[in-house]
Amino acid sequence: MHKEPIIGIDLGTTNSCAAIVEDSGNVKLIPYKGGEYTIPSIFAIDDKGNELIGFEAKRQWQLNPRNTVYGSKRLVGVNYSSEVVGTMKKAVAYNMRAGTKNDVTLDVGKKEFSLQEISAKILGKIRDVASNYLKTPIKRAVVTVPAYFNDRQRQSVKDAGKLIDLEVVRIINEPTAAALAYGVGKTLKEKVVIYDLGGGTFDVSIIEIRDRVFEVKATGGDVFLGGIDFDNAIIHHVLKDFAAKTGIDLATDPVAMQRIKDLAERTKIDLSAREEVPFNIPFITMTAQGQPLNIEMKFTRKMLEQLTNQLVDRTLQMVARVLVDSGLSTKDIDEVMLVGGQTRMPVVQDRLTKFFGKPPSKGVHPDEAVAIGAALYAHSLEDNTNLRIQLLDVIPMAIGLERGDGGFHVVFPRNASIPNAKQLLATTSIDNQTELAMRIYQGDHDTVARNDLLGEFTFSGIMPAKAGTVNVEIIFDVSVEGILTMRAKDPATGREMKTTVRVTQS
Repeated sequence: MHKEPIIGIDLGTTNSCAAIVEDSGNVKLIPYKGGEYTIPSIFAIDDKGNELIGFEAKRQWQLNPRNTVYGSKRLVGVNYSSEVVGTMKKAVAYNMRAGTKNDVTLDVGKKEFSLQEISAKILGKIRDVASNYLKTPIKRAVVTVPAYFNDRQRQSVKDAGKLIDLEVVRIINEPTAAALAYGVGKTLKEKVVIYDLGGGTFDVSIIEIRDRVFEVKATGGDVFLGGIDFDNAIIHHVLKDFAAKTGIDLATDPVAMQRIKDLAERTKIDLSAREEVPFNIPFITMTAQGQPLNIEMKFTRKMLEQLTNQLVDRTLQMVARVLVDSGLSTKDIDEVMLVGGQTRMPVVQDRLTKFFGKPPSKGVHPDEAVAIGAALYAHSLEDNTNLRIQLLDVIPMAIGLERGDGGFHVVFPRNASIPNAKQLLATTSIDNQTELAMRIYQGDHDTVARNDLLGEFTFSGIMPAKAGTVNVEIIFDVSVEGILTMRAKDPATGREMKTTVRVTQS
């Protein structure tokens, strides 16, 4: 008897989705009650202390904005001191503060939660929906992450699975999963661009498909660019317009903000099909004299395009960079795939058509491709599978160590293929030194201060001797999931040294 199935999970910033390959070989999205295939990635605690996840959390969001957590994927594995946190604080009503490891802790309904716990709640909900639908317990999953997630963010997703006893068998990149959804079973020989603009993150990957081999040539992205930012551009415009007309700043009123947020998202979606839509919210607030005030405006598609122009520009600059990294020109690209709900915006499609000289392909469903690809990959890992897929992926940004002058010594360059291992020979710098400490960073900048600190590795058990006479061989190993492990040995004796890793936070 084979083990219970492995499902594929797309753990998204705004919506999540799961899929499975059935015994017949067909891929099936796992439906939620009411026939929906996606579950909002929202967690809340209501005034009675009940935990709500998904649609239940979304339904009460307007009335309970302070205890409703959304967009939390943007904070996973992030330092509390980073810019991302400052930007998020302005945009959300829930409270965040520094955790013990200078990570982010959220206060929700008189309790505190780490980001891993929030991710675990959402993963748990998806697993329960899948278990109920498949009538079998689900204990293993392939979970997708943005290609541009760093080592710590990837590790956080694995840890979230551990919290609920869900074995994350493999983490794969979202654009790579979408390429699998497009290419598996088609015996293709193509170079494709996956342009993935989701709710909270943007990725672009160039992938060469040779039948069942999916080789990522280059990848890039921005984990702080997505549909939420297009909504925020509308919200910002509405607040400015209302303040100019009435002198009232609605940004300090969480319930008013929530009503504006909801309508902003609806307006953005409507403008993909229409040229103009009304933006009306009755009784948004009161004057000092107790007169009710309404928001009454019109939005045109042109206005939305002007407000979000620089967001689309940022994605295309990244597409250009990734093309250069891959050594390919636009003429070498056979297909451009669109993934993520925000790619439904007509201007995104127009700009890509101009950039590549041909319209994007309709070969994958923008909301479902990532979960489908994850399920196909999960199926290829099963014991009794007849599907063999070879994934050759890359790391999204360089990994290296701090040099004495604060410079960045690159061990693995950006777009280095994974799995990958490198050896470095280090030596002691003071007499009778018995420990060697190294700070490891990941990022695209020349100075470590601008990159993310992954941790501080201390190797102990070095033979005490004169400075420079003892060598230590350090092996850096990046797994197929883009996660780094390190070990050190004494080349003279071949003895492995003890490593302690402090994921120190800057």
